[in-house]
Amino acid sequence: MSSPNILHFDVVAPRQSEGLPVFTFAARAQDVERFARIERAGRDDAGTLRGFQRPQIAGHIREIRDYLEKPNAILPNPIIVAFTHSASLEPSPAHDGIEGRFGRLAIDVSNGAPGWIVDGQQRFTALRDLQGRDFEVLVSGFICDCLEELQKQFILINNTRPLPKALVYELLPQVSDLPPRMSSRSQAALMTEALNYREGSALRGMIRQQTNPKGIIRDTVLQRLLMNSLSDGALRLYSDDDRLLLDRGVNFVSEFFHAVRHVFSDDWDEKTPKTSRLVHGAGIIAMGYVMETLHVLTGAEDRESFARGLRHLKGRTAWSSGEWAFGDERRRWNGLQNVPADIRQLSLHLVQELRRAIPRNEEVR
Repeated sequence: MSSPNILHFDVVAPRQSEGLPVFTFAARAQDVERFARIERAGRDDAGTLRGFQRPQIAGHIREIRDYLEKPNAILPNPIIVAFTHSASLEPSPAHDGIEGRFGRLAIDVSNGAPGWIVDGQQRFTALRDLQGRDFEVLVSGFICDCLEELQKQFILINNTRPLPKALVYELLPQVSDLPPRMSSRSQAALMTEALNYREGSALRGMIRQQTNPKGIIRDTVLQRLLMNSLSDGALRLYSDDDRLLLDRGVNFVSEFFHAVRHVFSDDWDEKTPKTSRLVHGAGIIAMGYVMETLHVLTGAEDRESFARGLRHLKGRTAWSSGEWAFGDERRRWNGLQNVPADIRQLSLHLVQELRRAIPRNEEVR
């Protein structure tokens, strides 16, 4: 007679390790909660390490939950659960003679959830918080003979190399209905693609992407410039319409960099981030604030107007030689790094120099 404390699942058991049974099955979210738990890394009073999971990331969980609440949501990534006791796997006689291996998994939950979540804790938590949906999730599991083996498998499973962020960002424009955090990056990636491949763009072929490894300006750096403008600058006017963004927005940024290339040609032509800070991460992001300042002060939108403003910075920069004069502080030209403090210092310096140098009669009334 079956017991309410024994859960049974029909599983697919691929032929892998003889000593470490592996299986996959589908289960409702509420059932997963009955047989699996999250053990966070910590130490007991004696200093012994217990558990292995990292702290939860609330924002990530919220994004997953918001997505799963949509009627067309899917979750193909399995939650991986390991058992060291209270679980047994037997062959399934119902599938005798069928190619492949099938089994019947029995999990004893009379003393609580015996399974340890090895991978997928954020997905598990989001599923647990899901209201009003009878959502099934894939579970991949294995049975270990000891805790040491379980910890070893945790390390191996979680030590896989993730996709390069640059590739993920390059793929974003092809995808819709993304979380807000990714949507803003998606718009910046869309513009970056246009600036890199559009005929007549000042940055054509210069942006290093997964599909253009010979570029010299990192795509993630340019995306930061664009995201700053989309959030609080000139590009915000076009952020609600991708067509305008790809037309007027891309043209606006391209015209600015045409002016940069002309005014600072000695620091741009045939330069790399190692030989000029103008094409370095710190310089590109800082010049984004220069672009915004010129637009606000002079109404600049085309290369000629931008160039007039940029000429006020000639002799006040040290892109590829000399020293930067930040008040009483002196910095070698190549002493600036792509870190927040240096970007902030350089941006503030350039904007202040512009504000001091631009005559009142050039400013927009």
